[in-house]
Amino acid sequence: MSAVFNFTFVPWFRSVAPYIHTHRGKTFVVGLAGEAIAAGKLQNIAQDLALIQSMGVKVVLVHGFRPQVNEQLRAKGHEAKYSHGMRITDAVALDSAQEAAGQLRYEIEAAFSQGLPNTPMAGSTVRMISGNFITARPVGVIDGVDFKHSGLVRKVDAAGIRQTLDFGAMVLMSPFGFSPTGEAFNLTMEEVATSVAISIQADKLIFLTETPGIRIDSELPESEDNPIDTELPLDAAKKLLATLPPAQRPTDTAFYLQHCVKACEAGVERNHILPFAVDGALLLEVYVHDGIGTMVIDEKLESLREATADDIGGILQLIEPFERDGTLVKRDRTEIERDVDHYTVIEHDGVIFGCAALYPYPEARTAEMAALTVSPHSQSQGDGERMLKRIEQRARAMGLQSIFVLTTRTMHWFIKRGFVPVDPDWLPDARKKKYNWDRKSQVLVKKLS
Repeated sequence: MSAVFNFTFVPWFRSVAPYIHTHRGKTFVVGLAGEAIAAGKLQNIAQDLALIQSMGVKVVLVHGFRPQVNEQLRAKGHEAKYSHGMRITDAVALDSAQEAAGQLRYEIEAAFSQGLPNTPMAGSTVRMISGNFITARPVGVIDGVDFKHSGLVRKVDAAGIRQTLDFGAMVLMSPFGFSPTGEAFNLTMEEVATSVAISIQADKLIFLTETPGIRIDSELPESEDNPIDTELPLDAAKKLLATLPPAQRPTDTAFYLQHCVKACEAGVERNHILPFAVDGALLLEVYVHDGIGTMVIDEKLESLREATADDIGGILQLIEPFERDGTLVKRDRTEIERDVDHYTVIEHDGVIFGCAALYPYPEARTAEMAALTVSPHSQSQGDGERMLKRIEQRARAMGLQSIFVLTTRTMHWFIKRGFVPVDPDWLPDARKKKYNWDRKSQVLVKKLS
């Protein structure tokens, strides 16, 4: 192995490691355009998704099939019909869609089953599970146009999808849904992927598309490195969308953007539009800082970060009322100054609205989450959930197997989020020595998958 290869590989791998830690345990919903499969990109995309899953990411793959359905229709001598940017699915088109979906699922499962030596799939075991996770309803008649067997998502079986992901399988979904009476409806990949991402509150919604991404101001000169906007704040995306005509074709700027905006508004933190024409687009977007496509992001979420010395005053002001009423153990300024690097904070408009600290006990492969606090002005908005998720990410990045909390008043909140009560004797020896038996705090533990 050459010294030049070593010189480039080692720093590259080190630079990727933080993203591997960050994404471990996350859930991605990937919408794969049928055009990507028609263009012969399936093998490489399957390899990249298998690699991403092997690094601890839970994956839901939703495939499209526009060109494949049209090919089936041409073989039957039948014309593809569209209106309002949607397919009109008559009986022949429904049969064609079912045939195309069956063939594509066969091809996709075959791609994920390969394991030849000296290939990226060697040694991989990817279980793919699909099912009737979508309940649909008919589009009906719009402006006098009867869309027949075209449908819209009515309900997503989020619990079933999560259970399948927790089993360690990749979920494969076709753009079909069924009514309670068993009637089949042809859906769009984009709507299915968006609805699933929202329902399971995925960490990312990723569209692999015909377009390279989105550029807001086409009059400005393009950068050689970034001909598109790699990061698009939600407000800017909504303003752009308001200026665009309704999307009719996948290459229209609004076509994928509208779904990213919808998902972002509904709590999906990161929403990506990537070009399938670029080999490795998924890996470049997920594991490289600048990415390769456009990411629509709710800029408010950028306020969730690790604390610095400048935050000490805000942390003290936030936790002081909870210390007074006995919810939190008293901490003085010196202690917080000493431990500020253990803290994570949520900052809105320069004000600290939430915080939590992580104290690791590496010898016991666990850590204590302490001082989890959300301002009364910001409660019931999910900040506590986001804080817990970030603390779990930090603990996983340290290679820890669990986190624990001590609480006297919020036991049920933690139990609802996967913690289980244990006897105080469970605590690591170093923490047990500091346990206040007079306070009689409940000890709750959560295992990290």
